[in-house]
Amino acid sequence: MAGQLIVQKYGGSSVANTACIENVAARIIKYVGKGNKVAVVVSAMGDTTDDLIAMAKKINPNPSEREMDMLMSTGEQISTALLAMAIHKKGCEAISFTGPQVGIITDTSHTKAKILKIKTNRLKKELDNGKIVIVAGFQGISTNDEITTLGRGGSDLSAVALAASLGAAICEIYTDVEGIFTADPRVVADARKIDYLTFDEMLELAARGAKMHTRAVEVAKKFNIPLHIRSAFSDKEGTIVMDKGERIEEAVVRGAALTEKEAKITLCNVPDEPGIAARVFTELAGSNINVDMIVQNVSHKNSTDLSFTVLKDDLSRALKISRKLAGRIGIKEVLADENIARVSIVGVGMKSHHGVAAKCFSALAKNKINIEMISTSEISISCVVKKELGKAALAALHKEFELQKK
Repeated sequence: MAGQLIVQKYGGSSVANTACIENVAARIIKYVGKGNKVAVVVSAMGDTTDDLIAMAKKINPNPSEREMDMLMSTGEQISTALLAMAIHKKGCEAISFTGPQVGIITDTSHTKAKILKIKTNRLKKELDNGKIVIVAGFQGISTNDEITTLGRGGSDLSAVALAASLGAAICEIYTDVEGIFTADPRVVADARKIDYLTFDEMLELAARGAKMHTRAVEVAKKFNIPLHIRSAFSDKEGTIVMDKGERIEEAVVRGAALTEKEAKITLCNVPDEPGIAARVFTELAGSNINVDMIVQNVSHKNSTDLSFTVLKDDLSRALKISRKLAGRIGIKEVLADENIARVSIVGVGMKSHHGVAAKCFSALAKNKINIEMISTSEISISCVVKKELGKAALAALHKEFELQKK
């Protein structure tokens, strides 16, 4: 790959310390040496973001979202400056920028902002002058001139959005693993690296626990930006994510995923009237809370139970809203359960094969794993189970659909 514009993103583990940063600098320079222009997006070093959040919570358990954005955006700024210094040391030209400096314009939602546009003039000028451009991921500036962040994993989104805006040939996502696996290899020992995924498959896996930002995949699909997810610590090919022509036969299931980052809220004895569900989810959406799985029981005696899942990070806000609503519309009780996990299988081949759901549920039943909620799409099936059974459920489905190393 030579003579192209490439966007590379390096995650926190890739820039965890000065030795890692020097390794990243050498990798970038190797690409430039082949005649490529390179724009780089970096995350905060190692556990910096988690450390900053813990520090904030120690001072104030409920810090304002504006001040959290001011705080968390500093982590990436450290990484960009240090990486630029490492590249300078090796005799190459580089320049570091914050998100606001390069014109990443977002909406006004703190901690989960959406990118509206990117002003690429400054970036293009520096790239044309032969410099390696390094941009702090995960951040931008709102239409109100406030620093904003894009949500956890938002550096992936920064990189893909930059790739789309600059017309890059590819966006490489560097991490501490060699690509996307059929399951998390730390949980399932015989998980196998997947060489190729469609955007839709990657989107489903990302939404169900694979380490990739869902909004980043959405942008990549919209602008048809190929992704290469690979290790920063080896030269092995990783996983390519792009749309290709239909292959003769697609595997039924391409991968399985597990997430333990969700909680379940149940609204008990909800009045069975038109518009009640709309009121509940409109209120939650208005507070920037994403609801995933939703299950409503069959109505008995003019009332029903309504259950849904949210991220644990959003649980306290979702409960507060739900309890306020309960008093206004006659909901008898609001319950929360953080002891859940969601296990999923994904594959475009599921569109043309019958019996996948039955096989999935049978595998869990054989392992005495009870299913609490079910959600399906054309290419995925997800089940909520007790948290302590999540890893066993993932292993059972991985084995049932023969996803292990050949």
